[in-house]
Amino acid sequence: MAQLNGLIVSDDQDFVIDIARRLRSGAVSVRPIDEHTAQSTPPDVVVVDLRGGTSAAMPAIEKLRARWAHAAIFAIAKTVDADLVIQAMRAGANEFFAWPPPAESFDEALKRSAARRASAPSSAQSATMVFFGAKGGAGVTTLAVNCAVEIARLKKRPTLIVDLKAGLGEVTLFLGVRSRYTMLDALDNLHRLDQEFMKELVVKHKSGLEILAGSDLFDRPGASDSATLEEVFRVLGRQYEYIIVDAGAQMNGCVVSSLYSADTIYLVVSPDVPSVRNAQRLLDRIGQLGASGDRVRVLLNRAAEPYPIPPSQIENALGHPIHQIFLSDYKTVSTALNSGVPLALAGNTELASQFDTFARRIIDPSAVDVQSVDKRAVPLGLQRLASIW
Repeated sequence: MAQLNGLIVSDDQDFVIDIARRLRSGAVSVRPIDEHTAQSTPPDVVVVDLRGGTSAAMPAIEKLRARWAHAAIFAIAKTVDADLVIQAMRAGANEFFAWPPPAESFDEALKRSAARRASAPSSAQSATMVFFGAKGGAGVTTLAVNCAVEIARLKKRPTLIVDLKAGLGEVTLFLGVRSRYTMLDALDNLHRLDQEFMKELVVKHKSGLEILAGSDLFDRPGASDSATLEEVFRVLGRQYEYIIVDAGAQMNGCVVSSLYSADTIYLVVSPDVPSVRNAQRLLDRIGQLGASGDRVRVLLNRAAEPYPIPPSQIENALGHPIHQIFLSDYKTVSTALNSGVPLALAGNTELASQFDTFARRIIDPSAVDVQSVDKRAVPLGLQRLASIW
């Protein structure tokens, strides 16, 4: 599902900050926008502050409903009063809350709004997935590239992979292609970023996957590009059904923007103490940023029995289940990388089969997990892990 846009109507800055945090932190990704942005980008959710009085609030809701007929309007008052609720609903509000709105109820309302938006005949469906590593060398690019190729091959729908790493992006290298343009061309030409312009910026792989290559500059995309990057992802969400982002393993402003835009965040962890320690800290940081932990999926990569740290112990340390395990097969991966042929297309290997299963679970989340994970492995390194937490 594409990221939603949320407009907050209030003169109270504390109210705006609190509601913006709630929009960010829900299971549904909602990007707060201001009135100026709303003139060109219609909001999907409008939160109206009724605490200061209702005499002008009801006509304001009516105007908002007339202006954005398909937006979900949330009215928030000091208390829940039956007459006030009826007035707000008649004016055009979809949801009504007393201040402060309960987190669970507010989140459920956002989910309903997202479901209504998704069911609208004209709404473009998209899913943005960000792959982020607990540390360098975790295999983020390998997982992102092969996942993207499998989705493009299986779904045969517009699928894009975005290389977000500055200077050291390897997506095109992994896929054996060259690109004249990079992410910077999208960032610097946001006003031209329509479907025709995107055809010029991307390079197409034989699997059908389209690639927006990483920047050759080490200082861009940088902190100054983060706001523009979020808008780029919103625009791309109207053009591609699946967007896969290789975000590397460095937490910076642009990565944070991608996490806010993500429907799903895949945190790539390897079964060693530094990686698990970093993963725990990153999960905490993602929560602090307001990107909902409900969107995080932990992937255990380069895992082979006997596990240095058993999967069950990693889950206990992280307080988060492992979504899928990928085995360690250095020879197969390095051969695919050196040839520029992704594992999904290189032959019938166990690792390729795992990517097929992973991609099918993304395409159909209700599919049964056919992967058998033995979490009773020999607890080597367990004492050291326990000493850190």
